[in-house]
Amino acid sequence: MRNKILLNVALICACSLNALGWGQKGHDTTAYIAEQHLTDATKAAIDSILEGKSIVYWSNWLDNASHTPEYAYTKTWHYKNVDEGERYEEAQANPAGDAVTAIKAQVELLTGKTGKTPTLEESQLALKILVHVMGDLHMPLHMGHATDLGGNRVKVKYFGREANLHSIWDSSIPESAHKWSYSEWQQQIDRGDKALEAKIIKGNVDYWAKETISLASRVYDYFPEGKNVSYNEVAEWAPVVEDQFLRGGIRLAHVLNQIFDPKYK
Repeated sequence: MRNKILLNVALICACSLNALGWGQKGHDTTAYIAEQHLTDATKAAIDSILEGKSIVYWSNWLDNASHTPEYAYTKTWHYKNVDEGERYEEAQANPAGDAVTAIKAQVELLTGKTGKTPTLEESQLALKILVHVMGDLHMPLHMGHATDLGGNRVKVKYFGREANLHSIWDSSIPESAHKWSYSEWQQQIDRGDKALEAKIIKGNVDYWAKETISLASRVYDYFPEGKNVSYNEVAEWAPVVEDQFLRGGIRLAHVLNQIFDPKYK
């Protein structure tokens, strides 16, 4: 009985460790970039569903909600683990769901493909989940290995202090790179033309997930156990963080426009 209790506690801790994707700044930035690329029809629909609050307002909501009894079922929805050597298509599916299945489920609900028209409350919840998890999909360690809990067990040093690989990608590297507000992040990195936007939105959720998994492999190779991360590493990887924020935001807008604007192409 005692061993069973300890196992359950370990599983709960594992879920909790994996549940934090980008830090608050990352999610706010992703959502704010998305806002700049919404069509008028999409903006109006979202404004109605969220009753005047923005997607930036709700962008971090799920990180807290997943730790409450009411929404505990979403704990595994922040990530999708693919271990080293596994193919995306063959990785064992989490029966509780993952980031990819969560995104697809919210899209189906919001587009009415579940067979029924969602209520306002259902639409609100689906939209809040979708906004957050699209950000998580672009955080490399959220597409990391199950064996190390998405980098949480990979111990590194960050400017000499003890840390883990997941936590430094969560907030430390972005914050060390730029002390910008989320609006300043958007203003500085969201400067591409329509050709770049078209390139970014190419594919689908599975394609984007595999892209992040490929990036995660590069991160694991560059940041081995015990590595001391300092100025050189921040300079090397800050452009990658910027790119992932931008991709997440542009793609979130694309998905939302597909859902809410019949004229969007």
